[in-house]
Amino acid sequence: MARPKPATFDKQKTVAENRRAKFDYFIEETFEAGIALSGTEVKSLRGGEGSIAESYAQVHDGQAWLINANVPEFSHGNRYNHEPKRPRKLLLHNREIEKMIGAVERKGMTLIPLSVYFNSRGRAKVELALAKGKQVHDKRQTVKDRDWKRDKARIMRDRG
Repeated sequence: MARPKPATFDKQKTVAENRRAKFDYFIEETFEAGIALSGTEVKSLRGGEGSIAESYAQVHDGQAWLINANVPEFSHGNRYNHEPKRPRKLLLHNREIEKMIGAVERKGMTLIPLSVYFNSRGRAKVELALAKGKQVHDKRQTVKDRDWKRDKARIMRDRG
């Protein structure tokens, strides 16, 4: 019998976060995926370096790939260093990949990484999201809601 998955992901150390994603997209569903990394990439990520700000995920030939994620070269890596922006394979179950393919092809959704982190077992993971892009008026509404929440909290704090 398979071990049940936790409701939230076990994030011990967050390396990179895509904070802009929640502003630019409606997040529909999230997945936890492992990343196939080389040794110097892991060392670079453990040092807290890396960026997923302009990256996205793509399904090609039944495999998921993380495209355009920047993991800088390791300082002591010499000739064994990696390419900083190479495509990295994402490790997912076939059911999850099929679900992603269906959503991207039929519903016009996008696969975006929300964060890169290490779990409690020390494995590098990516939090992927199936998302739909926001229009300009949706972004304006998001800004209005965020400002109102901030003002409401300030009013409540001042009144005691």
